[in-house]
Amino acid sequence: MTASVPEASRLSTEALGTALRELEPRMAAVLLRRLVERRTLAECASWYGISSDAFSVLLLRSAVALARHAGQPAREPDGVEEAAAWERMLAAAVEKDTAPVPVALSPVVQVCRRMHELGPEMETALEKAAQAEADSPGRAREEWLRRLAVAALLALTGWLYWTRPPEPEPRPERRMRSPERR
Repeated sequence: MTASVPEASRLSTEALGTALRELEPRMAAVLLRRLVERRTLAECASWYGISSDAFSVLLLRSAVALARHAGQPAREPDGVEEAAAWERMLAAAVEKDTAPVPVALSPVVQVCRRMHELGPEMETALEKAAQAEADSPGRAREEWLRRLAVAALLALTGWLYWTRPPEPEPRPERRMRSPERR
């Protein structure tokens, strides 16, 4: 029995938010800045201090990973030429709904368009999820364990400092004889 693939245009903010949180932080940040915050390609590239072409590479890789985490049949481009073409096509497709897209890139573009469409809702959903995580009992326990670990390290450092062996007595300086006195 095969599981059906959810249609990208019907993905909920929760599904996209979950997929986004599963990504590496840099990939998620790239997608947030470009699709959710709706920044231009040039603004995003400037933010990261890279060229627009380099940002397009990051955007494509991040978008493919997001589509996979969202359950879409996305694949990496085959070769450098296809990757360069897909980078240009994805950038155009995010800006314009009528931009031509190859079939293999279509699931990725649909997920990006959906995320772009749900921009403000995505921001709100992600903020709520971050707040819920911050307020969770697991997070509180983690914070207390971190504090306990820091206190233990400080106590160990103090103990090692106070129980160190005494410093050795400095050696008396030896005078070197001048060559004339030999």
